[in-house]
Amino acid sequence: MKLSQRAKNIAPSATLTIAAKAKELKAQGNPILSFSAGEPDFTSPRAACDAAIEAIKRGETHYTANSGIIELKKAVSGYYKTRFGLDYPTSEIIVTSGAKPLLYETLQVLVDPGDEVLLFAPAWVSYVEQINLAGGLAVSVGTSGSAFVPTRDEIEKNITSGTTGMIINTPNNPTGAVYDERTLRMLANVALERGLWIIFDEIYERLVYGEAKHTNILNVAPEIRDRVILANGVSKAYCMTGWRIGYALGPREVIMKVDDIQSHLTSNASSIAQWASVGAINGAEADVERRRGEFEKRRDLIYGLVSGIDSLHIQKPEGAFYVFIDVRDTPISDDIEFCQRLLEERHVAVVPGAAFLAPGFLRMSYACSEADIREGVSRLRVFVDSL
Repeated sequence: MKLSQRAKNIAPSATLTIAAKAKELKAQGNPILSFSAGEPDFTSPRAACDAAIEAIKRGETHYTANSGIIELKKAVSGYYKTRFGLDYPTSEIIVTSGAKPLLYETLQVLVDPGDEVLLFAPAWVSYVEQINLAGGLAVSVGTSGSAFVPTRDEIEKNITSGTTGMIINTPNNPTGAVYDERTLRMLANVALERGLWIIFDEIYERLVYGEAKHTNILNVAPEIRDRVILANGVSKAYCMTGWRIGYALGPREVIMKVDDIQSHLTSNASSIAQWASVGAINGAEADVERRRGEFEKRRDLIYGLVSGIDSLHIQKPEGAFYVFIDVRDTPISDDIEFCQRLLEERHVAVVPGAAFLAPGFLRMSYACSEADIREGVSRLRVFVDSL
């Protein structure tokens, strides 16, 4: 059977591939510890589950409006007003079947064949392939030193007449970096001067630790609102990965076109999941903050343990729930080989940095129990010491 060139060119998600391999080995009886998937181990909050059950009892089991139920749009609008002081009418909000299809649909709206999109490496695995699927070209912009923050000089080196936009992800997956106001102001200035659009992916915005603070880019540069699409969802902060609800806020013209594409792709997101999200946004604030505190404890734990391993280098993350570990000073500087051998020999699953445009590193999620973190890092230490 003839396959399209598009299908031949696409690379599978490295995180999902590693997670699937880990599950397969575990099913075979191997004592696998997986630190690969970006999924909180906490169950969804009671407010979400209760809202879903009530929706089922009311018979909310039919198609909804393609762009989402008005109750969820109002909840999102109220959340952004309370948290960031931003006013978005429901006509500028769309609900999708997860943040991943949201990003795909948005790129389909914004990218023409040949358009160049700036990514600040290390960058999430799916950005590149989604840009490719839109016919665009992902341009990797290196970030400065161990802070993993972009600089104006590096951006200017990579901008061409074909550059049309950029994706900003803060708190960052995979590094845990949180962009400060000065960096966001610089990025906004570049967008204004060059006429670029911005997808501002803040899916981890509630998971920030210590003295770090998440800032929405429109709070430092409100004048770029007409060229910014805010991407968010309930998966990470509310521990609702399985419900598959993402949402975007942006210029009405863009949101309407995303809605059009969604109408031919997935139609509306799950009706029950939408009602669960209403319950979470309106009633699970205490759960969000309590679990943020738990993630911060785990961050401190894994950072302290990994820092004590010779030849590994690690920057303390300020947000999300990942540590990004430099393995280039070990006898196995190739991160893909490192991760393969770590899984085979010590049954620890992590994701190679090459998947995030950063060869020589690996990403380790700490969205798991403290016991798993201690055991996993212990196995990592044994593996490194054996090299």
